Amino acid sequence: MENTDSLSAAALYSVEYAREKLAGKLVIALTGAGISTDSGIPDYRGQGRVARHPMTFDTFMGSQQAQIRYWARSYVGWSRIADAKPNGGHFALAAAESLGQVQNIITQNVDALHQAAGSKNVIDLHGRLDTVRCMKCGATMSRVRMDELLQELNPSIEKDASHEFTPDGDAELEAAADFRIPVCPICDGVLKPDVVFFGESVPQSRVEFAMAKLDQAEALLVAGTSLTVNSGLRFARRAARAGKVIVIVNIGETKADELATAKIEANTSLVLERLFID
Repeated sequence: MENTDSLSAAALYSVEYAREKLAGKLVIALTGAGISTDSGIPDYRGQGRVARHPMTFDTFMGSQQAQIRYWARSYVGWSRIADAKPNGGHFALAAAESLGQVQNIITQNVDALHQAAGSKNVIDLHGRLDTVRCMKCGATMSRVRMDELLQELNPSIEKDASHEFTPDGDAELEAAADFRIPVCPICDGVLKPDVVFFGESVPQSRVEFAMAKLDQAEALLVAGTSLTVNSGLRFARRAARAGKVIVIVNIGETKADELATAKIEANTSLVLERLFID
């Protein structure tokens, strides 16, 4: 079990209370960037947060210069995401799933660390950074292959690990003026990471599937997210309307605190194993 020395007395009490409420119930988890901070991926809002300069969908699709800027930054920042390893929070949820305690994980993250930890039933609400999609024909390729294409087109560009990077897997730098980007090898279409950009909607079929899984569960565990955006908050609101147990583990306020059965103000790596594993 994770060392709980860093948990306050209040947090320990909240953990035990939440554990009682979750006992014997089929749980679905909703996770956000805060669960990945202990893996070295910064959060936009919590501890270790970074400044936010997101690429919007309209900006990306409306300008080749914007696409060049994104891929130049991503070329530098992607390796930090690719090299990240799951932490105790990810492994705890994977273990709880294997024991039948957690039914599904709905994650707002795009880092695929839940899958790396062994979780099988993961709904990637906002997509995954390790996949690239053509916006014209829909063909996909791995992010590793995209990196190979970028390397071939830009052999003189170095990946400087000193650059600040973001939870979206790009780095804060000015794109080189001569940076070149590939097009889809099938139809010459625009290549975009298979993630939901700001201003882009989560596919409705994905939302409906996640909602159906929430409806089947008896409790909702929210871990590492402030639920600032509606794509996550709507799950907490739906669970509350259905009278489900809601447990929130997050450092700082969330938009669903008033809906929570229990709120635990502590690091997810320290809490999640204690919630499920004897």
